[in-house]
Order: sequence, then C-alpha cells, then structure tokens
Amino acid sequence: MATRRGSAFGPGIGQGTGEELMRTLSRTFSRRTAEEFVDDDSSDVSISKAEDWKHMPDVKGFRDQDEKDNLKGRRLGVTWKDLTVKGVGADAAFNDNAFSQFNIATKVKEGRQPTPLKTLVDSSHGCVKPGEMLLVLGRPGAGCTTLLKMLSNRRLGYAEVNGDVNFGSMDATEAKQYRGQIVMNTEEELFFPTLTVGQTMDFATRMKVPFHLPSNFDKSEDFQRASRDFLLKSMGIEHTSDTKVGNEFVRGVSGGERKRVSIIETLASRGSIYAWDNSTRGLDASTALEYTRAIRALTDVMGLASIVTLYQAGNGIYDLFDKVLVLDNGKEMYYGPLKQARPFMEDLGFTCEQGANVADFLTGVTVPTERRIKAGFEHRFPRDGGAIREVYDRSSLKAEMEKEYDYPSTQAAKDNTAAFVESVQWDKHKSLPKKSPLTVSFTTQVSAAVTRQYQLLWGDKATFFIKTGATIAQTLIAGSLFYNAPANSSGLFIKGGALFFALLYNSLLAMSEVTDSFAARPVLAKHRGFALYHPAAFCIAQIAADIPLLLLQVTFFALPIYFMVGLKETAAAFFTFWAVVFAVTMCVTAMFRMVGAAFPTFDAASNISGLLITAVIMYTGYMIPRPHFHPWFGWIYWINPLAYGFEALLANEFHDQFVPCVNTNLVPTGPGYTDSAHQACTGVTGALRGATSLTGDQYLHGLWYDHSHVWRNFGIVWAGWAFFVALTIIFTSRWNQASGNSGFLLIPREKAGKTKHLTQDEESQPVPGVPSPASSEKTRVQGAERDANVDSQLVRNTSIFTWKNLYYTVKTPSGDRILLDNVQGWVKPGMLGALMGSSGAGKTTLLDVLAQRKTDGTIKGSIMVDGRPLPVSFQRSAGYCEQLDIHEPLATVREALVFSALLRQNRDTPRTDKLNYVQTIIDLLEMQDIENCMIGTSAAGLSVEQRKRLTIGVELVSKPSILIFLDEPTSGLDGQAAYNTVRFLRKLADVGQAVLVTIHQPSAQLFAQFDTLLLLAKGGKTVYFGDIGSQAQTIKDYFSRYDAPCPPHKNPAEHMIDVVSGTHSQGRDWNQVWLDSPEHGRVVQELEHLVQDAASKPSGTLDDGREFATSLFEQMKLVTGRMNTALYRNTEYANNKFFLHIFSALFNGFSFWMIGNTVADLQLRLFTVFNFIFVAPGVIAQLQPLFIQRRDIYESREKKSKYYHWSAFVTGLIVSELPYLVICAVLYFVCWYYTVGFSGESSKAGSVFFVMLIYEFVYTGIGQAIAAYAPNALFASLVNPLVIGILVSFCGVLVPYAQIAPFWRYWMYYLNPFNYLMGSLLTFTVFGVEVQCGEDEFAVFDTPGVGQTCANYLADYLQGIGSRSNLVNPDATSGCMVCQYRTGDDYLYNINLKDYYYGWRDAAIVVIFAFSSYGCVYLLMKLRTKSSKVAE
Repeated sequence: MATRRGSAFGPGIGQGTGEELMRTLSRTFSRRTAEEFVDDDSSDVSISKAEDWKHMPDVKGFRDQDEKDNLKGRRLGVTWKDLTVKGVGADAAFNDNAFSQFNIATKVKEGRQPTPLKTLVDSSHGCVKPGEMLLVLGRPGAGCTTLLKMLSNRRLGYAEVNGDVNFGSMDATEAKQYRGQIVMNTEEELFFPTLTVGQTMDFATRMKVPFHLPSNFDKSEDFQRASRDFLLKSMGIEHTSDTKVGNEFVRGVSGGERKRVSIIETLASRGSIYAWDNSTRGLDASTALEYTRAIRALTDVMGLASIVTLYQAGNGIYDLFDKVLVLDNGKEMYYGPLKQARPFMEDLGFTCEQGANVADFLTGVTVPTERRIKAGFEHRFPRDGGAIREVYDRSSLKAEMEKEYDYPSTQAAKDNTAAFVESVQWDKHKSLPKKSPLTVSFTTQVSAAVTRQYQLLWGDKATFFIKTGATIAQTLIAGSLFYNAPANSSGLFIKGGALFFALLYNSLLAMSEVTDSFAARPVLAKHRGFALYHPAAFCIAQIAADIPLLLLQVTFFALPIYFMVGLKETAAAFFTFWAVVFAVTMCVTAMFRMVGAAFPTFDAASNISGLLITAVIMYTGYMIPRPHFHPWFGWIYWINPLAYGFEALLANEFHDQFVPCVNTNLVPTGPGYTDSAHQACTGVTGALRGATSLTGDQYLHGLWYDHSHVWRNFGIVWAGWAFFVALTIIFTSRWNQASGNSGFLLIPREKAGKTKHLTQDEESQPVPGVPSPASSEKTRVQGAERDANVDSQLVRNTSIFTWKNLYYTVKTPSGDRILLDNVQGWVKPGMLGALMGSSGAGKTTLLDVLAQRKTDGTIKGSIMVDGRPLPVSFQRSAGYCEQLDIHEPLATVREALVFSALLRQNRDTPRTDKLNYVQTIIDLLEMQDIENCMIGTSAAGLSVEQRKRLTIGVELVSKPSILIFLDEPTSGLDGQAAYNTVRFLRKLADVGQAVLVTIHQPSAQLFAQFDTLLLLAKGGKTVYFGDIGSQAQTIKDYFSRYDAPCPPHKNPAEHMIDVVSGTHSQGRDWNQVWLDSPEHGRVVQELEHLVQDAASKPSGTLDDGREFATSLFEQMKLVTGRMNTALYRNTEYANNKFFLHIFSALFNGFSFWMIGNTVADLQLRLFTVFNFIFVAPGVIAQLQPLFIQRRDIYESREKKSKYYHWSAFVTGLIVSELPYLVICAVLYFVCWYYTVGFSGESSKAGSVFFVMLIYEFVYTGIGQAIAAYAPNALFASLVNPLVIGILVSFCGVLVPYAQIAPFWRYWMYYLNPFNYLMGSLLTFTVFGVEVQCGEDEFAVFDTPGVGQTCANYLADYLQGIGSRSNLVNPDATSGCMVCQYRTGDDYLYNINLKDYYYGWRDAAIVVIFAFSSYGCVYLLMKLRTKSSKVAE
C-alpha cells in the first residue's frame, strides 16, 4: 500500500466500550533520545508525562490507525536564530481634541520626526522539535505574543523582522502555504455569538475532513462527527453542544467554557505546530491543568511542536513542559531545559520559596518588589533582564542549547518535512491548486458556509422578524399613503413617488450590511489563519443565503404596495415590477456589502455609505428629473443602479397608457369650460403644446426615458451586482488579523505638560537600575511615609455582613433553574474572604445577588448588615469590582477616580477632602505614572493589569463603608500583578475593611493571603465555608478527614477544586458531606450568634436614607462635564459629523445650483429643502452606537453602584451634543443656502438658519430616543428606516396634502415634525418669488369666439378656480398663454401653506417638537430602567 498522508485529531472507531471512539492523528511515535533532549534523564521516553490523561487511549488509537493505514507523519518542529522584531510606535501617543487637531505647527513638527520603532523581541533563539513543548514566560509587554506570532508565521503589521525562522527544513516564505498546519490560538475569543457550540465545531471540523479517509471510515460525515465528538469530550464540554457560544451581550456558555471552545476550534485545524497564547485565561486551576495535559498527550503521541505562553501557571502545569524560555522586555534571559531553569536563577542569587509557582519566580526576578535575594548576594545579583542575559550568554548551558540550532539542516528534519508535504497533499482535495493551504473542495466550503449562514440567521431570529415586520408595516403605510392613485395627470407624480419609494426603502434596509460586515470580520480573519475556507466561499454563501430572504422581503413589500397604489393591473406588468425591485435590492445589498469590505474601520465605511445613499437617491431621476441634471454631477446617473431600476419601473407602468389632464393641470377648467378644443395642459412633462391629454410614452420621452430600455436596464443592474460581488470577494480576501502597535498609552493633548516622562526619548532618560545611594534611601523613606499616610486615611469598617439560606432561581426554556442552593456565610471587618469553585459553579452569581446587582430571577433568603435589612444606600456603600473592566474610554485615570469620589462619597464631605482622598488612592495603587493617561480601549490605552487596578481604585475612592466585593480581580493578569492585587487587598483588610473576592487560579502564596473560604460546587451548592488556617492547614485537615488528603507539594487551592469537581471527585456528593459535617453545624450556630449580637448593638453604618450621595443638580453637572470632555476628545466622531454636513450641503447645493423661477424650478426648490432632511439618517447611524456604548457603561456599572440618577445620564448626553449641533447647522447653512441661489435678505436667510438649527435638535432627539430603548445598535439601525420612512412619507412632499388619504391626513400629517419643518423652510424660501413660465410650461389654446380676447374668455376661470394662474397675454385673440402660478405664494397655497405667517407658526411648532423629542429620550430611558431584585 502506498505511503500517504498523516492524519490529525480525527476519530477512531467505536468498539463497544467507546474507548477507541475516535481516531486519526498521525505519525509514528516520537521516541526522543537522550542526545536529542538535553535534560531527559529517563531511559524510556515513550512514557508520556500525560500518560494518565483520561483520553490517552483514544489518542493512541488514532496513531495506531495511521500506522495501520501506512500514513506518513506530519512532524515539523520549529527553529529560530537571531530573531529580532520591531513594531511601529512609541510607548505613548497623544490623543488630539476638537481644537488641537487643527494646530498645524504641532502637526508639522511631529511629522518631521522619524517614526519611532520599538524593539519587541531582541535576538531570540531556540528550537522546538517534534514531540516537544516549550513554555514561554514573561510579564505583560515582555514580547511573548510577538514571539508566538513569529513562530506561527504571522508577520503582518510589524515594521521589520530579522533573523531565521525554520519550520522543519522550510523557511518562513516556503511555509506560507501551510498556514493551516502552523496555527496560533490568540488570547481573544472571536466567535459568532448566536451559533451554538455544536454548530461552531461542526463547521470547523467539516472544513478539515481529509480527501482520503482513514480505512475505518466510509463517509466523510462520520469522520467529521467523530472528530467533533472527540474534541468536545477532550475538554469536557460535550454538555454545552446546544448552548449558544455567546459574548458580553449575548447570553451563552460561561467564560471558562468559551475559552475551551476556542481551544478545540484551534485543535480542529489538525496542525503540526501550535502556538497557544495565554489559553488558560479564565479557566479554573483544575481545567487549566486538564488542558495542558491534553496538549502534552497530543504533542507526545502525534509529534507536534507546541509553544505555550501562560500567566499564573501552577507547578502541576509547569512540570508538563520540556523547555522554558523567559523574556523580559523582549530580551531572552533564559532558554533551556525545564529542570535547569530554577537552579540557573537560584545560582544567580535569587530564592524561590517553598511551594511557590516556579513560573512566577522566573518572571519575578526582574521585579524589585517581588524578588527575594539570597544572603550574601545583595550587592552582586544581576539587577535587570539585560544583566541576567549577559550571564546566560556566557554559560555552558547556552552553548549546549546552540547545538540544536542546526536541526533544520539535519537529514531527520529534511525527511520529516518531505513526509509532511506529501501528507498534506494526500489530505487535500484533488480539485484544489497545489499551492492552496485549504483541505476541502470549494463546493464543500460553500455548502458548509451556506449552512452556517442560515444557522446565524436562525440564531438571531429577532433581527429577521424585526426586519420582516418593519417591511410589512412600511409597505402597508406606503400603500395607504399612495392609495388608489388616479389614472390622470394628478396621478403621475404620486405613482412616480410610489415607484421611487419601492426602490428607496429596500435600499435603506440594505445599509445595515455595512454594520454586519464588521461583525463578521474578526471571525473571518481568524478562520483564514486556520486555512478553513477561501473568502470567496464566505461571500458566495452570503449571497446564497440572501436570495430566499430578499425574495421574501421583496414579495412582502411588492404585493401590498403594487395593488394598493393601483398600478397597471396586468400579470406581465406586476412581475416586471417585482423582478426589477428584486434585482435592484440584490444589487444595492451587494454594493453596501462591498463598502463594508473595502474599509478598515467602521467609521470610514459608515461615512462612505452615508454619502453613497445620498448620491444614489438624488440622482435616481425622481428628485431632479434627467433634463435638469447639471453636467458636473450628471455622470452619477450612469453608474447608479437605482436610476436604471427607476427608468425600468416608470416605463413598465406608463407604456401604452392614456393620461388625461385634470384639475390645475388643465386650463381653463370648471363650469362653462368643457370644450377640449379650447383647453390645454399645463405643468405636465411631455404634453404637446395645446393638447388636453398625453400618452404614457410621451410622458416618458419628456423625462428622456424609453420603454425599450426596460430589459436592457434589468441586465445592467445584474451586471452591477456581479461587479460589486467581484469587488467584495477581492476586498474580503485582503482582510487579515494584522498586529499593529497595541499596548501604548494614550495621553490627551491638553495634559501633555503633565506627562513629559511618558513621551521622552529613551536615550534622554537616566539609566535604569543604577540608583545613587542617596536617591534610593530617599525613595525608601518617602515610600514608608506614604504608606503611613495611606493607612491613616483609609476607611475603617465596623459592620458585619451576613447571608443566610440564599436561593436564586432563573426561568429558562426548559423550566426553572436553581443557580444558588442554600448558601450561607458572613464577612467581618478585617477579613479577606475567598469565594472559589470550578467554572460555572455560581461564584459571580452569588456576588451579584449579595451586591444587589440582579434585575431578573427570584431571590429567597436573608441578606443583612449588622442583623438588619439592607439600607437604601447599600448599593453605593458597598464597592463592587466587576469581572469586566468597564470604564469611559475617553476619560483619564484621575478623572475616572475624581468622578467616582465626587458622586459617591457622602454629600457632607468637603470637595477638597474628596480630592485629597483620590490622591491617597492613586498613591496606594501606585498609579502616579498613569494618572493623566486615557483609559482607552484594549488596542490603545491601559493594559489589562492597569485597568484592573483602576477598577479597584474607582470603588475605593467612594469610601465603601460596608464591604468590597471583587469578581475575579486576578483573571488575565500575570503572577506578579495578581500577587500585587491580592497583597493590596490584604492591606485593606488589615486596616479594618471587609473584603470578599472570587478567585480562579490562586498560587499557594496568593491563597495564603486569605482568611476564610467559601467553596461552591456546580449548581451553587456549598462544599465548605470557614477558616483556611495557617499554610491552609485547617482546610487540608477537613479534606483529609474525608479521604482526600492534599499531597505535600501540591497547591491546596488546586487540590480542592480537583477534589470537588475535577479528576479526584471520586463521584461523591461533597455538598452532602459538608451538610453532615460538624463544621457545618458550627457555621449555622456562629451565624445565628453573629446576627443576634449585631442586631442588639447600634448599627456600625449610618444610613442617611438617600439613594444617591449627591443632589440631582450636582449629578447633572458632573455627568455633563464628563460627557463634554469625552466628546471633546472624540475627534473622529465630531469630524465625521462635520464632514457629513459639509459634504451633504455642498452636494445638495451644487446639484440644485442656482435654481431659477420657472414652474419646474418650484419643484426643485421643494426637493432641495426636502434633501436637507436626509442629513439625519447618516448622523443618527453614527450617534446611536455611541449612545448605546455610554448606556452600557451606565447600566452595567454606574447605575448599579448608585453613582447618579438615570435622568442625569440623559441630560449629560443631550447637553454635550448641543455645541456640535450648532456648528453642524452653521456648516450646512453656509455650504448650501447660497449655492442654490436663495434670497439674500437677512430676514429670510436668518429665518431659514433658525429652523435648520432647531431641526438638528429634533432629529438628534429622535435618534437618541430610539437608542435609549433599543437593546443594541443593530436593532436601532433596523428601526431607523421605519421611523424616518414614516416621517418622510407624511410630510406632504411625496404626496401633496390634498391627495393624502383622509385616514392619515387629519392626524398623522399634523403630528409629523417633518411637515412643519418643510412648511417653515418652504415659506421662507419660496414665498414672494416671481414665477416665469418656461416656453413648454404654458397652456396654449385659442378662444372659441371670433375676436374674443383671452381675458374675456377666461374671466370666470381667473376669478374662480384659476385665480392663482397668470394670463400673460390678456389682449390676444388666439394663442392664449396661461402660466400655472404668478408667484411662489400661489404654489404654496396648493400645498396647504396659505400665508407667510404659516412659516413662523410652523417654526414655533418645530421648536416644540425639539423639546418633545428630547422628552421622549427621558421617557424611553425611564421605561428601560429596571430596579434591582432584593431577597424575598
């Protein structure tokens, strides 16, 4: 049998017991020899360090199956020498504000300086052979992630990469086409949140099914299913298969479970080299160990090369590795065997304490506050990473390790690489090109992607139903608006409006594609890194999923509107209408998707999409008829899909129709004027001179349209669709997970003077690590003084907090679910309590319930302070640090602390005392360096650890008088930062504060800092509550009494979790063990005693009976101040707003350049004013995400901590926008008013400006009101077209007042702010304008009597119906010429604006609407605000 491909983790065959349920991972087993592996002192290496992992037999089953199939292995390994990586950017950058961005001098000065390069990795070297695991250690910012990216061949976004990296015997360029086998699991969890875990894994495994299946499988479906089941089982999350993955906004699996999904999705790529970046973040100790064992087993059996970076790695995890590499600021301080790392550092003079995490010890040697120095080494130990590296470079260990670096040129590496290449080709589908990194055929990729697209739609059903509901509502409203349009001249404009609206509404809905594009982008970039599918497959899948949905949408829209308006009633005409609307909708959807794909940021894309929709609507041929186009923008018509669609719809409707002229379009008309020989049409496009009727084709020719173009245009629209799809595929193929310069601090430009130390050049700073004796002594004294000062300032707490018989139940689709089951305990002053349990045991839930943060579910039991029910002020008197660090990104650290202190400390405390206390906390948390830096985002701003300190600081400055809750304050931190955080909490407890903390992976030293422990098992059941004891002795004794003793060198915290829910649980019900134990009895008695004792004494906390610490006026002042600062610094937001106004105004102005005074020009005046309305959708779309982001910060943290009332929040958001809206109104007015040629009289111009200014407030209020109640930004973007569509429909433009259906005319028309806006603007711009008819606009006819003058013949007409017409030749006896209007007043009279005072009346009503739209923001925010649940 031919030798062929190597497999990877696919499944083996089920043999009854299920032991070999899986299969497929390849390669003959890696028997490492002693020469190969420097520190291997065992003679038989085939015993894996993870031999006892429960799924080891399965993994070996895969290997045996491969050997049976005679498959070649995929053993590569990675070697690197002299690797130096540089990134662009300094450690800190300035953030400009609304004014400083225009400071040209500063810009020029900064532009002249060369781009600073930052060395991220400095001449690193190493070798990881097949079957080896390397642990990369370093503090945040040391360069671990950058090194991992290099070793997984991801070089995008770095300024320069020097040195050699070899994968097997290939260099980095050759290895590019194998990106699916050299993979990296990044720290972010990027998923489609609405897919279930099962669906996510189905997709990943389906994309990696080999072309040649193993011999024990007949069907690729069986292989894929078995693959998926093994992966889910390997991480113990098979029970989550039907649960959504979720994210911070969509409820799904727990954080730890989501991390495990990300791990198995990476394993599904079946690679040869794996880089794991901090993959245990958010996992409890037991799961983290299980994960490392799994990687160890797969590495050993399959001959993978695994490179892992971890924070807070326990010794159990540490011991599973072969080699360690330690980085400090990009410098490699140590690289060598695991067993020699600790002795190497100890020989330099550092000591590692008993039971300490060795990994934390290795990274802590460069941290002055962490390291412990051996006696006798005080003056000669190496001070920093550079010094340690010098010692390492001279050591014999380095020379020993360098022998491995010729591995790429060895015969073994060449053979392995050749086998690897052959094996990958054997797996690959025969239809794929030789250089393709993918595995399955293009058709499989598309079909899987289509399935996923439908799963996404089904997972987010709400959005689909909102869209469909909005479409049906809109079509019924539009149908009733254009209802039964007459088949005569007065119906021409209405039918045109209805056809235009059919295209417009579907185009507005398509704009949400831009938002969707950015939601999918990170996931797509990640899958591209795994080589799962070609981006074209994703684009084609989107289109395939679009077709049925858009067919539904267009059918729901077309059926009602077509027959309600009374369009041509033939089957051919209806289906042509339907086909054209569908084609245009497909084309516009593809166009907006292309815009989304083409731009790197959402702001840029939404800007362009706003401009695009403006241009497309204006040049459809409805607002400005084709004959009136100006040459400079006329070309837009020819590239506009809506224009081709509109011509096709008009031609389809009016071809072969007969159109009589009626009403004001027929002169003269009325009693006594019935002879058509002496009447004529006026103001009807295409009517012949002197005619009283016209054909539909004449009307079309007057607009420069032709019926023969219908199917030509249909074809052009589809060609446009194909063009946009091709562009989308090209742009999508360029998306990637680039690594830019992240992790730099942001300094607001106005604070530049206070932060010189952060932006100075490195060379100009004093040499670190060489303090003068005098300065170091001075620092020590200052530090001691500061600590004493801090201790004296900290708040002492005297209240006892207890909870008893707590139950918490939530409703789920499958019935009620108990999350907390009879939990009790207490926290006393001076006590540091730990709350522990495995992932999903209910730790965060318990904290939320205790801190009164739940707004749904049912709570039973009692929660008391000093034996009394919780006071009104409890939520602000107790500090709560949430797991997610939620802050206003545009505030500085000091501003965030001051904001919290001023709002939450007692209102009787003087302001100066509050500010002094902020300084105390800044000193305590050692944040002096970053106090003037902006909080920023994860890409630019504070690091994870700095953010965590700020979260704690924000709670501390409020002087919590009862206790402090912290939810996982050490997750995502490295060992040193975690230790600092807990050490600091200990300090708080020691001065009398009560602290309760949930904690995930505490090292032995961390655990030793705590006094008591509440341990929970799955389902929120208590397993232990009580003292921990010195060196955790009390708790060790408890567990050893029940046959679960803790081994001498094992971390007791890890041991307990293992016993309760992990591998050592022995199937016992530990909750029952606890309930039956004497300790439980003592806890119940003690709790009773505490409650009674505290209740009998006066309360330790004074409750002032107020919900908020400060007055409402003070809250409004502070919140508005913060919002003002945030907008002032948010230049992108302000610039986009200004840019949109300037562009829209100039586009509007130059499209309607210098409007004349003919009858047709009156219509253009109406439309240029109407166009001003359409500045709203673009600005609203940009304003709502910001509003909702601010609201999320308020609801998730500030509301629950009772910072301020919801009305203060709304006031702040409204007031902060006002100055920008004034500037916007000025910009639009200046760019538009004079270019269209309106009156220069100051009374008119000033009136127009006033109304425009008020409109800015009206639409902002409407946008904010929608955002106030919308659950998320996508929902808001779907509601916007409906609201704006209705307001635009009934403002008297698309259908004149007299022709609106009576049902709407008498209420909707009068309740519509846009009606009054149009009324006031038209009055000020049209009233008093002299109308001069164009030659083709006159009604021309002869008088019936010989010698009868025109004035004589038309006397009755001009005094009755035609009183507003203009007879220009009264004395003529033939060829009477009548113009429809004399002045603009006559035109306005016809559209229900009867006098000049209507203008000011309408302007006043617009002002009222401005107040009422802001009133709606308050109302909807009030309706949304839920109160917290209390215990029953």
